[in-house]
Amino acid sequence: MICVYTEERREDIRAAVDSVRRQSLPALETLLVVDHNPALLERLVQEYEGDAARGEVRVLANAGPRGLSAGRNTGIAVARGEFVAFLDDDAVAEPDWLRRFDEAYADDPRVLAVGGRTLPAWASGGRPAWFPEEFDWVVGCTYRGLPEGLVRVRNVLGGNASFRRTAFDTAGGFATGIGRDGDRRPLGCEETELCIRLTDAVPDAVLLIDDRAVIHHRVPASRERFGYFRTRAYAEGLSKALVTSSVGADKGLASERRYTTRVLPAGVARALRDGVRGRPGGFARAGAIVVGVTTTAAGYLVGRLRARGGGAAFSSGPIEQPGARGLGEHDGSARTPRGAAA
Repeated sequence: MICVYTEERREDIRAAVDSVRRQSLPALETLLVVDHNPALLERLVQEYEGDAARGEVRVLANAGPRGLSAGRNTGIAVARGEFVAFLDDDAVAEPDWLRRFDEAYADDPRVLAVGGRTLPAWASGGRPAWFPEEFDWVVGCTYRGLPEGLVRVRNVLGGNASFRRTAFDTAGGFATGIGRDGDRRPLGCEETELCIRLTDAVPDAVLLIDDRAVIHHRVPASRERFGYFRTRAYAEGLSKALVTSSVGADKGLASERRYTTRVLPAGVARALRDGVRGRPGGFARAGAIVVGVTTTAAGYLVGRLRARGGGAAFSSGPIEQPGARGLGEHDGSARTPRGAAA
């Protein structure tokens, strides 16, 4: 499933769809969900009219409130396959992306979600010297500190993930009121909240990451700037506060404790060593890690105060069929012959 919201990414959207078409394991269908943008909806309906007639691509409007979560829920409601995979609208998947997901599900019915590895494609041509790999989540990518290989995790990362369709029947959809809403404040964590809710509902559920399921996520120049780094870190703190208000701090911060007590201190030490050895950006990376963690913590504290005062909330519920469907559903998830949507 590919959720889209702006005409400025039309070329990115086309590249994302084309990458799904090139999969070694073909998708059953591709769903493009348009988030409250009638002009973009009409353009995509026209562009993919032939694909829709062949049942390959379906374009539909977000049937819920504005935002990524409701867009995903709209696509899930109409998805026809056994699995639903999600791809960001500014990312391209490597040819074996869906095959790796399919293999991870094949031998164990307890596996309810599988994520992959997301690599940054920097607009400037390379990583900014000051930007620490430990904070690649700021730009929607896999960050240093995540386990490698095919491993069990608390939650998958939403821009490169897949779920059994039955997972949504059991746990409900993505929570609205949390997560991305176009170009507004870059909140997140909707997939974290869903995954925790899912494992609460199905205690023996297995959630995996296979780092061979690779996508490349475009990082525009505006997100290579330190100002965006701070804004996104603060928004992450706000998002974590919402999650913990729902599922509790023990579950909501379980992975984050290891990250802040082990991964980040190691990152600061490594960056300082680089600085002492005269390597470019070493001291700046150390400073960025410190700023990133303190800014995230500040956002978390503000978010907790808002949650206690009733000033912030989100909701989740069962996936419901939308009242009307757009021409040719394409939700951005790829489906295997067993029924995966991409």
